[in-house]
Order: sequence, then structure tokens, then C-alpha cells
Amino acid sequence: MKTTRKGLLPALVASIFAAGCAHTPPTIQPVASVDLQRFMGDWYVIANIPSYPEREAYNAIETYELKDGGEIKTTFRFRKGSFDAPVKTMHPVGRVIPGTNNAVWDMQVFWPIKAEYVIVGLNDDYSQTIIGRSKRDYAWVMARTPSISEHDYQAALAKLKALGYSLEKLRKVPQHWPEAKH
Repeated sequence: MKTTRKGLLPALVASIFAAGCAHTPPTIQPVASVDLQRFMGDWYVIANIPSYPEREAYNAIETYELKDGGEIKTTFRFRKGSFDAPVKTMHPVGRVIPGTNNAVWDMQVFWPIKAEYVIVGLNDDYSQTIIGRSKRDYAWVMARTPSISEHDYQAALAKLKALGYSLEKLRKVPQHWPEAKH
């Protein structure tokens, strides 16, 4: 009997993880299409409804690089708690969901968990973007520059509200780049 119970726990845990990794179409509306080559590069996090590691982020930047196999190498750099804190780095891996015109990705921060990543807003010139999730639990307003106009910021907030987000947990990410970002 003990052998069966020991074998049951790993099987149960594996099935829970497998269910969490299965892709279902988003219930939040993505943009019509994304040119992946244009989307690659640095994005400053202007504001977010943060995940746990991002709650005290300063100078947060997400960088995307398209690899030959179609994976999107991601580097998330930030300083925790202040502009003077050491730089912390995370390396999630993105994968475009087929049939989504590159607007919906799985983002894997650690194996085997994949998180939904939906591009819900994108300026025509690829200067600003909004990332959301069907659960409306996390969101990111990002730009190619460390700041955006108040008009653009309010437009991003209005977009998030229209998508069904509550903005009470939204946090403006402090960005300060006196010279270069590195």
C-alpha cells in the first residue's frame, strides 16, 4: 500500500502541472497581428500589475530576441527596491502559439509552468505595447523609451479598463536613466 501512495503523489503533481501547461485560447482580445522582428529588442516597463518578483522593481527592462528555432529568448532586468540596488536578471523563454498571428505566446519562467502572454495593445510604430492575460491578474505597459506622455499613459489605462482590468494594483515602475541603460 505504501508503494502505491508514493507513486500516486508524483502522478498527481505531474497531472496538475500538465493541466497548467495546456494551451487554451485567450479570453482577452489580442491585437490582430505582430511582426516578431519589429517586436524584438528592449521594452521599458512603464507600469504593471506586477508578478511577485516585480513588486519592487526599478529600472525594469524586458528584452526579446528571436532564436532560429522560433523561441523568444527573454531577459528581464531590474533593480529590487531602489535605483542603487544590484541588477537582478530573469530569463523566461517565449513561444508563439500557432494560429495567433504572433500575438499570443506561452512564457515559461521555469519548467514546466507556462504563463499566458497576450499582446493586447501595440502602436503602429512599435513604440508602445500592452501585455495582458485572460485572468486579468497581471498586465504590463511597456515602451521603447523609459517614459511616455501622460496622454499615452492614460490611454493605456483606459485600454486595460476596457479589457476588464481592475487598476487598483497597477504600479508605475520607477525608471531613471541619466546616461545609458546599461
